[in-house]
Amino acid sequence: MSWQHQILRVNLTKLNCTVEPLNEEWAQSYLGQRGLGTKYLFEEIDPAVDPLSPENKVIFATGPLTGTMASTGGRFSVITKGALTNAIACSNSGGQFGAELKLAGYDLLILEGRAPEPVYLHIENENARLLPAGHLWGRTVWETEEIIKHTHQDPLIHLASVGPSAEHGCRFACVVNDMHRAAGRSGVGAVMASKHLKSIAVRGTKGLSVANPEAFMRVAQSTAQAMREDAGRKGLTGQGTIAMMDTTNVYGSLPTRNFREVQFEGADKINLGAMQTPKENGHVNLVANSACFGCTIGCGRVCHIDPEHFTVKDKPQYHGASGGLEYETAYALGSAAGVADIDAATYCGFLCNEYGMDPISLGGSISAAMELFDIGAIDESVTGGIKLEFGSAEAFCAMTEAVARGEGFGRDVGMGSKLLCEKYGHPELSMSVKGQEFAAYDGRGMQGMGLGYATSNRGACHLRASPFEDDFTTLETAGKAQVVKESQDYIAAVDSSGLCLFSGFAGFSQGMVADHINAACTGDWDLKRLQQTGERIWNLERQFNLAAGLTGKDDTLPPRILTEPAPSGVGKGHVCRLDEMLPKYYELRGWNESGVPAPKTLERLGLS
Repeated sequence: MSWQHQILRVNLTKLNCTVEPLNEEWAQSYLGQRGLGTKYLFEEIDPAVDPLSPENKVIFATGPLTGTMASTGGRFSVITKGALTNAIACSNSGGQFGAELKLAGYDLLILEGRAPEPVYLHIENENARLLPAGHLWGRTVWETEEIIKHTHQDPLIHLASVGPSAEHGCRFACVVNDMHRAAGRSGVGAVMASKHLKSIAVRGTKGLSVANPEAFMRVAQSTAQAMREDAGRKGLTGQGTIAMMDTTNVYGSLPTRNFREVQFEGADKINLGAMQTPKENGHVNLVANSACFGCTIGCGRVCHIDPEHFTVKDKPQYHGASGGLEYETAYALGSAAGVADIDAATYCGFLCNEYGMDPISLGGSISAAMELFDIGAIDESVTGGIKLEFGSAEAFCAMTEAVARGEGFGRDVGMGSKLLCEKYGHPELSMSVKGQEFAAYDGRGMQGMGLGYATSNRGACHLRASPFEDDFTTLETAGKAQVVKESQDYIAAVDSSGLCLFSGFAGFSQGMVADHINAACTGDWDLKRLQQTGERIWNLERQFNLAAGLTGKDDTLPPRILTEPAPSGVGKGHVCRLDEMLPKYYELRGWNESGVPAPKTLERLGLS
């Protein structure tokens, strides 16, 4: 406990659902969610498989703390071989869906094969069935949710769905749950759509139990109290993550115009101030904050678009409030392309939720296309008449719509920036690692983040390592490898627990995480075991990628970050000195100089 001790396996080819016991030995070694899902995937598929073939599998995994009263205990992950990266993909989401799946009685949901026609999965506790979804194919996520809830006459059903972008083959399509939360990265939605599975609708009422209820109650209450008083928690509740934009812009690590620049002169038009300040007509972008299941932080923003803005003036369906900009989306839909228009960025964010697209990869791919346009590698005859100039909100919105609907040049952009830039002869303009676009931090001003991007198992990611405090302190590379390695291991464990990673920025200490797991689960769990579990998971992911054909040569960064000095900010004149950090990182990991785990490392972690 607090595992539910069973999994639901859905064979889409045969159209049947079966319940199986959880592998308890694996649960003790990999905990849950990210770790346990990766273990199941690695054991059940050939890592060299085509991500979009029926032989690939998709696993929805909860953690042992998902659905409990632990603060932020509402997370789940979608694990597969990524359509964008051809590497291990584990995409984490919040909202209500993960807790609902857990309360229906399942630790994992394993999807395999391919349905002959579109279907959706309806789960009501022990009753699981596949139902026709031909009438839903082509519908947006928002429409799908409304139709399925109406069909079953149950407003308390929680859904995770793919949108039209996934159906059209967009490589960075995501899985959207609860209208505006998402398992967003690496193209997990594209894989789900390739199986002709439109949606998963879950209603769970079975409850769950923990190993030591009294101890769990004590640690959950004391942690909630600590978070209540924590300054970081108060900041996330009151300001959300978008407050980070002012920090990175002043520091000089806010990616701008496809990373040509590291500071954005229009940041004040897409930051927290812009979100909160009334316009001349009285419109205010920000409506409220929101929280996921069991969360005492509430970092989400709920926003609405000025009804007079060009994007929605004649589209009343977008005049209501929905999921607003977070820091990563404000960067990706704003500074990455030089666009200084918060309503345009919010509109594109709505489209990402509605059509099921990762906004980080969308923004990175459009900004790469804008640079291709800027240097003359493509023109309006290619883009379908769209003048893809940096800074043009109109062009950015038009291209977002084209990608969402799979129209014209939108299909090329939907391949992701790596394949896009290769197709048009300039692979160096893709700001990605392993095919996945960078998040909102420049690796020249933030050296540790550069190393974190390069070594991330799922491609460039700001949520796989946490060198922020160190990076905002020094540009020196000494010690960065250790900070990155240790944070990667710890994050792997948190991602496997069912807790939100943001809990660590809100007063939820590492010791508190271990205490929660120790009280909830059988077996003795302390911080040392938790850290080693994370290290085991990280090395398992590495083994998957090596078997998939990736090598140490993929632990690199685009030429711009390695050879073009940052033009301004604290890191002015600096490149990312990956060559100084990577050998030390490999050494700390117990890997050889080619990035392959040594036999003694695998033996120590029980992976040999």
